[in-house]
Amino acid sequence: QVQLVESGGGLVQAGGSLRLSCAASGRTFNRYAMGWFRQAPGKEREFVVAISWSGGVTSYAESVKGRFTISRDNAKNTVYLQMNSLKPEDTAVYYCAAGSIVDAILYGDYWGQGTQVTVSS
Repeated sequence: QVQLVESGGGLVQAGGSLRLSCAASGRTFNRYAMGWFRQAPGKEREFVVAISWSGGVTSYAESVKGRFTISRDNAKNTVYLQMNSLKPEDTAVYYCAAGSIVDAILYGDYWGQGTQVTVSS
């Protein structure tokens, strides 16, 4: 079992930055690929970014490439999402997930509760 708790969301102006964190419990954290999804009001949840268990492989949605960076610290059981040059369309609830990467997409076995990110124009 892996439990995930996100933090770091908030309100930011367009062009600003936020850093999300996802703290995982359980000794098997470093066996899982990790990633982030987001869900905007009235829209389906969408894949944002994933990172392999070693941190050596990352995969980004086209909409965030060059602006978002994922990283992980297996010693701290934590994955991070640095979000720069934020746009109003990045507004969503962001969910952390642990699972496996297939065809550059993360399939989540475990999910966090989500953290709200709001970008004002």
